[in-house]
Amino acid sequence: MISLREIKLEDAPFMFEWMHDPDIQKGFMKKMNETEMSDVIAFCRSAAIPKIINNGSSLHYAIADAVSDEYLGTISLKNINQQNKNAEYAISLRKKAHGKGIAFNATCLLLKLAFQELGLHKVYLNVLADNQTAIRLYERCGFVYEGEFREHVLKEQEYINWKWYGILETEFFRINRETNVTDTIV
Repeated sequence: MISLREIKLEDAPFMFEWMHDPDIQKGFMKKMNETEMSDVIAFCRSAAIPKIINNGSSLHYAIADAVSDEYLGTISLKNINQQNKNAEYAISLRKKAHGKGIAFNATCLLLKLAFQELGLHKVYLNVLADNQTAIRLYERCGFVYEGEFREHVLKEQEYINWKWYGILETEFFRINRETNVTDTIV
């Protein structure tokens, strides 16, 4: 079982771990492995959940073990747009959390929050076309392929397509009736 909670300063070393894991970094456009610990600490300090959500706000949650409270990853709604009622989704997990259904459960929790509590209409994401593991997760969670920018990202001297996915509130609640996520947001 997992929970989504506010990011704490104590999470910084675990966040730094996934940022510098070469296997995890293969799925990112941004070179997170150049991030220094001081940057991670600054992010942790600035990631408090805002009481009022304005246009452009972002919500960053720690994905934590519900029993031990150990940080397992970060999941976010970024660039919240109040007028259009949409936000960008992002997730990253430590390697020890891979393959256990944690990303699926955390995503379902975050989407429930996005649609029920924040009143969003759509959540969208982008992903490198060669990140098949992430694409399988997103499609399993109900995200629908919307298109791609061809040869948009230069990664290790090779151009890679940039895919776009989205999920609408109605799609999520139709799919959500079929799933049984028992984790929590704290």
